[in-house]
Amino acid sequence: MKPTSLLRRGCLVLALSGLLLAACSDKPADATASGFSSIDITGADYATGFSLTDHDGKLRTLADFQGKVVVVFFGYTQCPDVCPTSMSELAEAKRLLGADGERLQGLFVSVDPERDTPEVMKAYMASFDPGFLALYAAPDALPALAKSFRIYYKKVDGKTPTSYTMDHSAGSYVYDTQGRVRLYTRYGSGAQALASDVKKLLDEAR
Repeated sequence: MKPTSLLRRGCLVLALSGLLLAACSDKPADATASGFSSIDITGADYATGFSLTDHDGKLRTLADFQGKVVVVFFGYTQCPDVCPTSMSELAEAKRLLGADGERLQGLFVSVDPERDTPEVMKAYMASFDPGFLALYAAPDALPALAKSFRIYYKKVDGKTPTSYTMDHSAGSYVYDTQGRVRLYTRYGSGAQALASDVKKLLDEAR
């Protein structure tokens, strides 16, 4: 698939996922009404938690990150543009927070368990921030996990069995220091906007 075709397909997925979230939330679509740059989904009955294995083989839940703002992104390590851009922005947001950056936890959930081994994911996380963690679900458990987060993903065949790509939702979920889902950040919102939202959530807990 040509990069331009992939980008167009990714933008369509992004637009559809954004519309789905807006339609299913009883919060105002105008993010500024809540004071956040991201979409405020406080009180949502989806994306409420997980129990997944990290790249070091440790079982993780949101309870492990109490006291931190958690940002969860679904993607895959061979993603050509959306995933590395999103993770780079997350790493930059952490840097912009200064000392508060240690209270921001980035989590990357793979939608490609066939190729994303723990070793591959650990190296991928290290390229952005050594404190970020990659999580994975067993292939037969991934559909239910994606449904519970209202995440879209689909395998797109390539020229060879291993050269396939993955279409997937491109936003991130943001949780407050108590592990409650609060925000949905659209792809491309930028590190500064994310850092500002994270700071607001941290200030709530002070």
